[in-house]
Amino acid sequence: MEYINVRGLKKEYTIYQKKSLWRRNKIKIKALQGIDFTVKQGEFLGYIGPNGAGKSTTIKILTGIMTPSEGMVNVGKYIPYQERKRYVQNIGVVFGQKTQMWWDLPVIDTYQLLRGIYRVAPIDYQRQLEYLVEKLSLADILKQPVRQLSLGQRMRAELGACLIHNPAILFLDEPTIGLDLISKHRVIAFLQEINKQGKTIFLTTHDLKDIEILCNQMLVINHGKIVYKGTVEKLKTITALPIRVLAQLAHQPGVHLINQILAQYAGIYYPEKKRLILDSKNKKETSEIAKTLFNNFGIEDFKIEEPSIEEIIKMIYSKN
Repeated sequence: MEYINVRGLKKEYTIYQKKSLWRRNKIKIKALQGIDFTVKQGEFLGYIGPNGAGKSTTIKILTGIMTPSEGMVNVGKYIPYQERKRYVQNIGVVFGQKTQMWWDLPVIDTYQLLRGIYRVAPIDYQRQLEYLVEKLSLADILKQPVRQLSLGQRMRAELGACLIHNPAILFLDEPTIGLDLISKHRVIAFLQEINKQGKTIFLTTHDLKDIEILCNQMLVINHGKIVYKGTVEKLKTITALPIRVLAQLAHQPGVHLINQILAQYAGIYYPEKKRLILDSKNKKETSEIAKTLFNNFGIEDFKIEEPSIEEIIKMIYSKN
């Protein structure tokens, strides 16, 4: 079932650039150039792109903050920018460095205020609060003013705040920023858990490892255009980047044997380190390379490195 449906979405801005003391040039900026995509209910979508690509504009339209120049957006049964008062009851939002919490109030006071704003029944609020406190380790910071929290503590509190009314869909912008390793692991596990429970999650982040761990679908935007929509695994197959096979040899091999291997597979040998690196086009060839190496050499260490998601994204950007 399609939960988010975007068709022909465009957004143009007009800015005025000073040319002289009396004259200004009017310049049109095309932030979004007719993008189309859908997100299914219960999907965990990673939305990535370089600065200025159109990510923030898309999210502002999807959350009802901004109206598009052209196109159509439906999230569930709502058009976000036309029915915002009713629509926000069904969404939770974390906007990176922008807080939704009251700066001088303790965290628990913000949560209680949000309970009133969203008209959450006391029994439902208490149940949800206990769940969030346990899963996000909030017990120690509930009575602290927001201004006294570290960035990592505040991000956990922000995530709790956006879930007080138990929305059906989350829009998360850099939700793991500033988190230490343990807190980040806890937040990632929590997001995976609520996604399995059926929540639709729309995630933007510059941490591509988070995308790999969390998301079952990816959306890549560049210059206001969607350049990829699909799974993380499929993304790895659409570029010409090789799978790298690294072998640490136990003994110095004969030159003839090394030349024979390098004639068959692209790669390089470092004799002073007894290290052989070969490039494979696909998993079948990787298996053949591994068999050849173990049949002909003593191997001290062996590793297969698939192209990183960062390398793939860079290649996609360079082509667009």
